[in-house]
Amino acid sequence: MIRTLIGLTTAFAVLAGPTGPAAAAGPSQLTLSYQAKSVRLTCGPAGGDHPRAGQACATLRGAGGDPANLKGGDSLCILLYQPVTASMDGTWRGKLVKWRQTFGNSCEMTRATGVLFDF
Repeated sequence: MIRTLIGLTTAFAVLAGPTGPAAAAGPSQLTLSYQAKSVRLTCGPAGGDHPRAGQACATLRGAGGDPANLKGGDSLCILLYQPVTASMDGTWRGKLVKWRQTFGNSCEMTRATGVLFDF
């Protein structure tokens, strides 16, 4: 009986997916920018004018909505210092977010943030 209840609870959690408590917390509406470029990104459902909104939302979900938690790639970048500041402002699942990070150049930014700032 206990094993059956645990199985049902697990199945319910998996089936609940994005309609669970995290999605109920609120919408995700963000502005992503670097240099003179800026895009809007909405998640749940993915949209806005980000060229790869679905992938960007998945990337943020994997990082808990915080770009600082992203696992950077392993591509090589040249050692050229041309600082780029990336920023993300708005709401993630109903919570206010404001993130800024300066990278040595645009290659380092893309390596660290992946598709999120690839626009």
